[in-house]
Amino acid sequence: MFIRNERSIKEFIKLYPIVSTIVIINLVLWLIINFLRLPIGMEIRNFGIGYNLLVAMGEYWRLATPIFLHSDTAHVLFNSFALVIFGPALEQMVGKTRFILAYLVTGIIGNIATYLFEPLQYFHLGASGAIYGLFGIYIFMVLFRKHLLDYGSSQMVVTIFIVGVLMSFAGGNINIIAHLGGFAGGFMIAPLVLRSIRPFSPWRSYQHHYPENDGDVSFDPNRWNKKRIIPASIRKNWLWIIIGLLAIIGLFSRF
Repeated sequence: MFIRNERSIKEFIKLYPIVSTIVIINLVLWLIINFLRLPIGMEIRNFGIGYNLLVAMGEYWRLATPIFLHSDTAHVLFNSFALVIFGPALEQMVGKTRFILAYLVTGIIGNIATYLFEPLQYFHLGASGAIYGLFGIYIFMVLFRKHLLDYGSSQMVVTIFIVGVLMSFAGGNINIIAHLGGFAGGFMIAPLVLRSIRPFSPWRSYQHHYPENDGDVSFDPNRWNKKRIIPASIRKNWLWIIIGLLAIIGLFSRF
């Protein structure tokens, strides 16, 4: 359930619109703030970055806005990649509304924990709290809703979660409080999020969005007559190509 088999970026966006929207927001904000360094980007960063002192002074929106901001290229790509891998199955199972609420609530809980347990001068940003919130929901499934996950997926979730926690403690400049707070938030709200849901099915989304196919491969007799300036492989994967180019540019900008 965590192996992506969509045939194109367009298909992925259609099947999983909430995950896709969050990833696009993350990348667009990174582009204008971190890469292009536009003046409006700096204003957005200053307005949205998590800063405990300003939260204490009443700027409570800073408990939510850091979820969509990132410090550098590796940060945004790692969190976006994790969301692309682990988000789609949960979005399908719980639905769009529950998924976005779970993502935001767990991210906010992680930031509240950061406010409570870190100094007032502490700055922070990133979607890691919300990502670990998704892990909290999955771990709840592993322990109490075993029928929702196959054995292989359960083992993958547990393994990656343990590795992630160990890396959080071992690495420097990582907001471990947000990670643990987001995870605890996800685990706590899981009974509500998972109420009356069905296990993930790789075919259910296709049947919902492409009912006319019903498992059959459609044939277009005129497809050979359509002249395409841009090759199909590029048109189908344009977003991944852009992300890759941005990652390469961001990497070389460090030297």
